[in-house]
Amino acid sequence: MRYLNEYKDKTILVTGGAGAIGSNLVKKLSELEAKMIIILDDFSSAKKWNIPSLANVMLVEGDILNEEYLKRVFFERPEYIFHLAAFFANQNSIDYPEKDLAVNGMGTLKLLRYAQLTGIKRFVYASSGCSIYGSEAPLPLTENFMSMKLSTPYQITKMLGELYSNFFNHQYGLEVVKARFFNSYGPGEIPGQYRNVIPNFIYWAMKGMPLPITGTGEETRDFTYVGDIVDGLLRVAIMEEAIGEEFNLAAGKEIQIGQLATMINELTNNKAGIKYTARRKWDNKSRILASIEKANTLIGYNPNTEFENGINQTINWFKNKWDNIEKAAKFEPGMSSAVRDGKADK
Repeated sequence: MRYLNEYKDKTILVTGGAGAIGSNLVKKLSELEAKMIIILDDFSSAKKWNIPSLANVMLVEGDILNEEYLKRVFFERPEYIFHLAAFFANQNSIDYPEKDLAVNGMGTLKLLRYAQLTGIKRFVYASSGCSIYGSEAPLPLTENFMSMKLSTPYQITKMLGELYSNFFNHQYGLEVVKARFFNSYGPGEIPGQYRNVIPNFIYWAMKGMPLPITGTGEETRDFTYVGDIVDGLLRVAIMEEAIGEEFNLAAGKEIQIGQLATMINELTNNKAGIKYTARRKWDNKSRILASIEKANTLIGYNPNTEFENGINQTINWFKNKWDNIEKAAKFEPGMSSAVRDGKADK
């Protein structure tokens, strides 16, 4: 795997580096002997204890809209950028659409501009395959499908980030890659009001609560282990075949939500079972399945984490970090209908 050797002695910026994908990416980059990994994170949805304590990691606490912090991190002359920071996700964007546009739209534009002005080697943009394809795309979802029928501000601004990336590639020759994530899960994601379904299910199961399913339970998602996503990111930032392209980083498999809930209840010995609630208005995809043929062909992406094994590793992380997780998990009442009804993003 020659591409892994390319990170040695490099300076790399990871926005959102305290999150689940970001913290795992930072840890891997440190193992690959990067000279410096700069984390830019405002901790709006992550915690400092989630960042690995490593000699070659530098933390800048601030948001991507603030020019002072942007100047600080670009002063270090990073050669590669992994732009993972985002206002996450669907329900959050419905509740706070202006904030979503500011962070996911203007924040991404600012980073691209700084990258272009400072001669960054490559800019990897974290997009969302679960979002940008819309509800009418044929399965499996392939990278060449485009949709104008998007149902949340988050979906719109994730597509906006891809379009801005395309502009900087075409206008200025900036080497950009768009990595489309699918239902990522694994160690590092703190449960909460606007987080993904797996960490929330594990949290509720470990507290002996019934797991809420919004729908029938037959809905499917393409759950992708964080370690496999990290491998895909490391590939697209180095390989020449990735420049200007978009890639689904997924498992390429469907898992039913009901099956997921049952598995988590069994693995955590939760006897509270499952409860069913109405689907949210914006949640109009009964199935999600990505094609990973393009990523496999062009960059050799080959996810190999078995789903139950990935869930077990995530549960073990919860057990090891339980005191921190229990203090950090926030499900504040009254802020959105999703929280009031005990629902979580899928």
